[in-house]
Parts: sequence; structure tokens; C-alpha cells
Amino acid sequence: MQNSNLKCDLITVIVDYGKGSKIFNTAKKAGVKGATITLGKGTSYLHLNQLLDITEIRKEIVLMVTSQEKVKNTLEVLNNKFHFDKPNHGIAFTIGVDSFYGYHDVAIENLNEKAGKSMYKAIFVIVDNDKGEDVVESAVKAGSKGATIIHARGSGIHEQKTLFNFPIEPEKEIVLLIAKEDLVDKIINQVREDLKIDEPGMGILFTLDVKETYGLIE
Repeated sequence: MQNSNLKCDLITVIVDYGKGSKIFNTAKKAGVKGATITLGKGTSYLHLNQLLDITEIRKEIVLMVTSQEKVKNTLEVLNNKFHFDKPNHGIAFTIGVDSFYGYHDVAIENLNEKAGKSMYKAIFVIVDNDKGEDVVESAVKAGSKGATIIHARGSGIHEQKTLFNFPIEPEKEIVLLIAKEDLVDKIINQVREDLKIDEPGMGILFTLDVKETYGLIE
């Protein structure tokens, strides 16, 4: 069953550890039906934090898919309560969903028309475990303000390993950066060069348009 009239966005909120459930409970009051909360670590390159050697903070990433008609109100409700406009209170952004299954038994495909050029992009870099910090350092050299690192596992033709002849999936790190459009190419090229992304098995990188943002450091 498909409803071509229903358009959805992915709301992503990144906050300090322990606040993920509070984010969802607040969003639920605005009509959001469900969420996925995962752990990550944030990196901060603010001068004061560097002086205090506070450059890594545990984070929770809240992922919520909801109809576009609810997105703006949900973001405003969240911002009013959690004050993303203040430093170190978290960030929130939205990405258009092209296809989605499981939303009240409705299959949604290719729903979002291409809008005007986005001011920000989300850059995703997937690399081997312990390489995430290298990605962040490379991105910062190119002008990035910081990133969120998410732990994951991966499998692929260049990644299969064995232990006592038993195949295992190596740990991965997903680095998520939100960057202004005019910095994206510079960041991508720097990461590709430093991490040798174009070589087999060294990682993958992709970008997505970001629609709305709250709490980003300019």
C-alpha cells in the first residue's frame, strides 16, 4: 500500500548523553510516532574546550521520521524546550526522505521533490574503527567546526576478517559532519586525500542535502 500524498522528513537531533529519551518524549507530544536513539561521541574544537582538554563528549543521536506537515512544529517545540540556539545545547536538522517503509503500514517512495539548493549538507564518512578522529582532524583543517562519531559494524569484500577460520565483521566508525555548502568540496577533498578514501577498503563518503538546521556553530 502506498500513499503518494504523504511526504516525510528525517529529523536528526544530536544531544548530550542522557537527553535522547527526553527529546523523543517532547517530539511525541508534537505528533512524532517513533524514534531510534543511538550512541555516539561528539568532538568540539572550541578554543576554551581545547584549553581544558575537553574535546570529546558522549552523545545520543535521535532519529525520527515524520510527515513534513509536522516537522516545522516539532522542531520549534524542541528548540523552545532544549534551546539549540544556545551554545552546547545540541543540534537538530532535517533531511528529505526519498522512500520509507513501516509508517502506519504505508510504503512511501520518491516523495520529496528537489527543492532549491540547500545551504548545508550532511557529510557521512564510514571508516575503520579508530579512524574517526582522523576524519574529524582532516575535516577541521578544511574548516569544519566539529563532528559526531557513531560506532557501527560493517561487512564487504574488502572488510571480511576471520578468527579461527570464522568470519567476523570489523567495527566501523561513522563520522557525521554538517557543513555549509561553500565548505563541502574543500572538506571532502581534504578527507579523501588524508584518509585515502579512493583506495579499496579505506572507507566510503557520501553527502545529503540538509533542509533545516538548529544549533549549528557558524
